[in-house]
Amino acid sequence: MPAMHSLRLGILFSGEGSNMQNLIEKLHQKVYWQQDKEIRLEIVLCATNNPKAGGIKRCENLNMPYIVGAEDNFISAFKGCVLVLCAGYLKILSPKFLAHYKAINIHPSFLPQHKGANALKRSFSSQSGLGVSVHWVSDELDNGKLILQESLSLKPQESLESYTQRVHALEHKLYPQASLRALGLRHA
Repeated sequence: MPAMHSLRLGILFSGEGSNMQNLIEKLHQKVYWQQDKEIRLEIVLCATNNPKAGGIKRCENLNMPYIVGAEDNFISAFKGCVLVLCAGYLKILSPKFLAHYKAINIHPSFLPQHKGANALKRSFSSQSGLGVSVHWVSDELDNGKLILQESLSLKPQESLESYTQRVHALEHKLYPQASLRALGLRHA
């Protein structure tokens, strides 16, 4: 029987880390297919630029290795990773980082509308561009090629809090799917 191949992934986060935890729970140590080969996904490291990020506690609870620091430190730390998943990483990746790694990002609006910060609140306020997008990271803010996206509509008299919860639920559904698509993997 042929040996199983592994693909190593890294995750970048800056905040509470709910998308990071969801990715770990849905993808880490799971087996998928790539053409006729079995592939095991391994999330080998999470990294944050924010020493106060709530996601640090999540890493500890999940026994997931993590580092805190500046992006330049992450380049050597992610060695061997075939893909880096940005899960609420609130910093634009440098061309130096992108020269070493392919990266994807999740964004809380239906791109190309509402690029950049506060997209969820801006889409809610304008009632346009509602949804979630997962895209390849490029050197232009929220402008990389789309991998997967899904729109949402507001419910009558919906609050921002209720809409935010629905966006997060959609992110948790779409991001693992988009990650598998980006890697060319399918369920066994």
